[in-house]
Amino acid sequence: MSSIKKLAGQTLWYGLSNVAGRFLNYLLTFLHVSLFKSAEYGDVSIFYANAALLNIFFTYGMETAYFRFVQNNDPNKVYSTGFISLFGSTILLSGLMIFFRQPIADFMKTGSHPEWITWLALIIAADTLTALPFALLRQQNRPKKYAFIKLANIFLTIGLQIFFFWLYPKWFNKQVDIGYVFLSNLIASAVTLLLLSKELSLIKWKFDAGLWKQIIPYALPLIVVGFGGMINETIDRQLLLRMYDGTIEEAKSATGIYSANYKLAILIVLFIQAFRMGAEPFFFQQSSQENAPRTYARVMKFFVIACCFCFLFIVMFLDEWKHLISFKYAEYAKGIAVVPLLALAKIFLGVYYNLSIWYKLKDKNMTGAWITIGGALITIAFNWIFIPIWGYMACAIATVLCYGFMMVMSYKLGQKHYPIPYAWKKLVAYIVICVLLFLLHRLFVYFDLNVWLNRGMAVGLIGLFVLLILKVERKELMKLPVIGKYV
Repeated sequence: MSSIKKLAGQTLWYGLSNVAGRFLNYLLTFLHVSLFKSAEYGDVSIFYANAALLNIFFTYGMETAYFRFVQNNDPNKVYSTGFISLFGSTILLSGLMIFFRQPIADFMKTGSHPEWITWLALIIAADTLTALPFALLRQQNRPKKYAFIKLANIFLTIGLQIFFFWLYPKWFNKQVDIGYVFLSNLIASAVTLLLLSKELSLIKWKFDAGLWKQIIPYALPLIVVGFGGMINETIDRQLLLRMYDGTIEEAKSATGIYSANYKLAILIVLFIQAFRMGAEPFFFQQSSQENAPRTYARVMKFFVIACCFCFLFIVMFLDEWKHLISFKYAEYAKGIAVVPLLALAKIFLGVYYNLSIWYKLKDKNMTGAWITIGGALITIAFNWIFIPIWGYMACAIATVLCYGFMMVMSYKLGQKHYPIPYAWKKLVAYIVICVLLFLLHRLFVYFDLNVWLNRGMAVGLIGLFVLLILKVERKELMKLPVIGKYV
């Protein structure tokens, strides 16, 4: 249990940076929806969707490869060789993006703003060069510095946007307009590089070609894994922009509405992200222990329980979220129905991330790539067929189907190659119970008795789930130092 306690402590620190940071960043969504109409916000969401996709190609799995190879090689050699590889490829790829900025802008339906592509290339370049320094901090178990730098990035991004849009509106240049969002991001990314100068100074500019030839075959399949994952995360907005049954402005409006509501699943996403920051190096470090499979199973159980609470907190207060997101432009409220589906999909995604450790430990990354490709094909096919009929609701359903498929396939294949004693029946039951509690609450809300009764019912149903967990997991909870005193 001490190893799980260590993971929980690291997750707490990574959570401080990711949960607090992303929550603050999420508050920018409310700034954006108060400044921009849904079609304009659609441009912002498309920009960052493309940034997420391109980031996969720029980093090409080097972070995970670093954690894998640092276990049995000279850490300095792995770190330096990996960074030099990223540095060279980043110069090449960002240069190509800047050279072809106009065709890329036309493809993104923002042809009148090719400068956005230049800023996009520079943002991704800066973020790529910070990837291994951040990985070094995680490997060395230094989550406090990691948290400080991540939070500094977020606060600077927020501060710059407030500066550009509110504090000095006389400086507001309408030709830049929403470009100030991207410009703020670029400045913050550059400052992050400076804050990591100590980690960057540790690089020895000596490239080990032999080691690199071992790293690349391991890392390259992770491009497919990562790209497939980003397709599943972002391609729906690309297809919505192109397949929506309406004008380009209506398509951008639908994309903006969907993207704004997509972010309401943020609580689960934040927890998953914080968990992953601590879990990836932790899983590799635990792999040599005899009881590693049992540890992984325990981690999964606590992870799913935490995700269930996040799910309930989101879906039980949908009406409150709806009012918050549409306080200025009512059009955003139309997409609230996608939120429960997306929240459930994020639980499936988090479980998949936990399950994926088996192919990373067994050097079967191509198997993970095939699983992700299968999920991507489901995403593309379902959206291609049903977006013209159901609009952004098709995107939400496709996300559930995609991550559900990836979760099930990873579990089945993993149990063949690296058996882990997951309590899967219990975990499935927890998720199903949460969905049923949500449906029961929506039935109660349907009668529209009183807003405070609705909220009280929501709190009561969450309380029932708490009692269920305390009863079923009493023995496990007693082993936790903090909880054991009170259970």
